[in-house]
Amino acid sequence: MAHVHTFAGNPMDRADALRRDSIRLEALGRAPDSRFLPMWKLNVAIAGETQACLKWLSVHEVASFQADLPTVFLGLLEGIAHFAVDVSVIESPLVELDLGEDVKFEDCRTAAMTLDGAEAGIVAQTRSQLNWHRSHLYCGSCGTETQVMRGGHVRHCPGCERDQFPRTDPVAIMLITHDDQCLLGQSAGRMAASSFYSALAGFIDQGEAIEEAVRREVQEEAGIIVGEVRYHSSQPWPFPSSLMIGCHGQATTTDIVIDTTEMADVRWFDRATVIESLDGRRDDLRVPGAMAIAHHLINDWARGRVAPF
Repeated sequence: MAHVHTFAGNPMDRADALRRDSIRLEALGRAPDSRFLPMWKLNVAIAGETQACLKWLSVHEVASFQADLPTVFLGLLEGIAHFAVDVSVIESPLVELDLGEDVKFEDCRTAAMTLDGAEAGIVAQTRSQLNWHRSHLYCGSCGTETQVMRGGHVRHCPGCERDQFPRTDPVAIMLITHDDQCLLGQSAGRMAASSFYSALAGFIDQGEAIEEAVRREVQEEAGIIVGEVRYHSSQPWPFPSSLMIGCHGQATTTDIVIDTTEMADVRWFDRATVIESLDGRRDDLRVPGAMAIAHHLINDWARGRVAPF
């Protein structure tokens, strides 16, 4: 079963060998056909309304900013070098940069709802990498200011000679089922009496397999014991830099014991109720929309696209 989720499907050749060639990379940063994607406070520049697209700039447009702006090499697309440029130091970028009347800086989650799949994938890479640079300006070992290397894929510490690399945090997200029911929950902190429920999820611990994380998280949050676990699909989630690893699991117990620190509510829902919710025919149960991997975990099970355990 093939799934290409929102924020996946990035067509960029990340060109690792090119990242190691500082001379060639520097030349590409000045090349007339290279393209630069501006980001302002982790919001992405887009143009258009109904069918939005990313707003790429030429090297001449970037040079006109008259500022030394953080730049990251994203990769090659059809042989052309593409970079991300962080313009957050500019107070009013739409005014000062004169990007055009139809251009705006959009929250990346909102932008992905109107961008095509390939461009949403580029946004995921861009947002995650720039956010990582903002939070790793100094070495975690000795406190020395770090230096950007390999086109922004490494931050090197000149003090203790340590290299830091962009990180991805793995998250297990799982739809647990038993007979004709699935387990859905509300995270603590949601509005009281909310009808929104989703699949359970949690970060994978160090030294823990995906299947082990699924079983542990479900037992911690809902008191349910899980037996067999199957992989479904994965989704980059750049808020800030997670990889959602989707699974289906079979419950071997059904009595729910909620961890009230983590969860506001956890319930079993039958297939018919879930289908009605997916079809927009229920107000008492709302599930995530198609942007989220949770939607596809729930939808595939409800529509009978998942082999029974």
